[in-house]
Amino acid sequence: MYPPPPPAPHRDFISVTLSLGESYDNSKSRRRRSCWRKWKQLSRLQRNVILFLLAFLVLCAFLSYTHSSSQWKALGGSPTEGERLRVEVPRPKPANPPVLPAPQKADTNPEDVLTMLPQKPQKPVWRRPPRLQIRAPDIGSKDGTQGEALRNTRQEETPLRTVISWRGAVIEPEQGTEHPSKKAAGVPTPSLPAARTQKEPEFKEARTWVSTKLNFEKDVDVNLFESTIRILGGLLSTYHLSGDSLFLRKAEDFGNRLMPAFATPSKIPYSDVNIGTGVAHPPRWTSDSTVAEVTSIQLEFRELSRLTGNKKFQEAVENVTRHIHSLSGKKDGLVPMFINTHSGLFTHLGVFTLGARADSYYEYLLKQWIQGGKTETQLLEDYLVAIEGIKAHLLRRSEPGKLVFVGELAHGRFSAKMDHLVCFLPGTLALGVHHGLPTEHMELALALMETCYQMNHQMETGLSPEIAHFNTFSRPDLKDVIVKPADRHNLLRPETVESLFYLYRVTGDRKYQDWGWEILQSFNKYTRVRSGGYSSINNVQSTQKPEPRDKMESFFLGETLKYLYLLFSDDPDLLSLDHYVFNTEAHPLPIWSPV
Repeated sequence: MYPPPPPAPHRDFISVTLSLGESYDNSKSRRRRSCWRKWKQLSRLQRNVILFLLAFLVLCAFLSYTHSSSQWKALGGSPTEGERLRVEVPRPKPANPPVLPAPQKADTNPEDVLTMLPQKPQKPVWRRPPRLQIRAPDIGSKDGTQGEALRNTRQEETPLRTVISWRGAVIEPEQGTEHPSKKAAGVPTPSLPAARTQKEPEFKEARTWVSTKLNFEKDVDVNLFESTIRILGGLLSTYHLSGDSLFLRKAEDFGNRLMPAFATPSKIPYSDVNIGTGVAHPPRWTSDSTVAEVTSIQLEFRELSRLTGNKKFQEAVENVTRHIHSLSGKKDGLVPMFINTHSGLFTHLGVFTLGARADSYYEYLLKQWIQGGKTETQLLEDYLVAIEGIKAHLLRRSEPGKLVFVGELAHGRFSAKMDHLVCFLPGTLALGVHHGLPTEHMELALALMETCYQMNHQMETGLSPEIAHFNTFSRPDLKDVIVKPADRHNLLRPETVESLFYLYRVTGDRKYQDWGWEILQSFNKYTRVRSGGYSSINNVQSTQKPEPRDKMESFFLGETLKYLYLLFSDDPDLLSLDHYVFNTEAHPLPIWSPV
């Protein structure tokens, strides 16, 4: 017999059972069980750290979202306090007479011109505003005697030694003020009696501050538009009103620091520029600039070129003007609110307003034409077309008072919304008529002036809201002017009193002085601060709780009070409309002599 076979060696094995019809499909349920298992394997400290980090990231994302949404709302919503943020010494020089004959004094009421206007309001019963008799020095000669100021000097100078005449400081006199395209050298000296101005203690104090403290070598971003109309315009105006070359040197320095804003693919300037580093950029939330901002810097840069002989300032802004003129996307002269700095094209097409982001485009079309001696016909044509577009698309009448107002158009849909900013328009229309434009523009100016006054008069405080909505339905229970809670604040804006000044200068009707006096009394009663200054208020519809904001915008001093001062003066030669044009921050710049 054979011996039995040895026993088989012992082997370890793994048994795997596969279910029929099932296979691993990377399902989330399996991963969830695995992740949960790993999570449970972590210590309590590790889990707490991870949960804290996750909560922190969620909070950061939420804050970032709310910040971004608020900025996008600013692009499409009502204007904020920062949008269109705006003493000079008196006395202009008489310059050239207007090219076009000035219209006759308006002696008719809006009711006689526009048949549907509301009944003329009763005269105020309070005392009239004071009649300021501020006389100009007699004019000794008919010629516009001008001089030359030193250019490209950087060291501090004492005031120039001058020969004083009734026309002002005269240094190596030359005849006329020529267009910068014809004359690139020679800086005309202002004709204001500079010696009298420089003796004023307030002026001396201000000059010392500008000389010793005003330094632009700072690593800080500034808004191109706001800085141009305030700082550059203010320095140029002060130079003209004082004859002190210090202000011109500061203006040229500042103008050079703003120029990097124009270094864009389309030559449409960025909204912001660092005046220390020269780095320019658009707003953080968009690559667009607003049309009002890029088209309301021309008066100042053109004048800077004329005074310094450096054409680069004028060429930069006039490139923008020509570009806007040639763009498509307009509607009978009306422009959209935004323009892209890379493509140079309008954006947000189909939305048209005379309020924030577009308003001063129309103002500067007219004022550039006046500034240049009324020779640049393209500016005038664009302005006239735009006024016809306003009349065709944006004008309506309210109920029951039949007030004429300027609304907004969004993709063919009309909105009966009118910013207080739009109240610049009556004054601009009257200024055009003063310089020879059609008399029907005065009809519209008179009607809109009545509306802007009612926007103030119908409020409990006598002060206009930031935005008004007009009733267009024939219902006896509704008033003409409707104010929404979010729009009932007042920022001490100048537009109404600005137009009152122009209307009084052109018509001579003292009711405009009365209306201005009424508004000044309301400012004094509801916005004046006992310790000094004035404050914006939150609620123009409450006399008991107007709710001061503890903030006074610079344009209240630079514009509102200045226009009230000029309104209450009966001296038509005080910053004469024949010799000066005001920039959109109320700084007077001279009208150039015709070439």
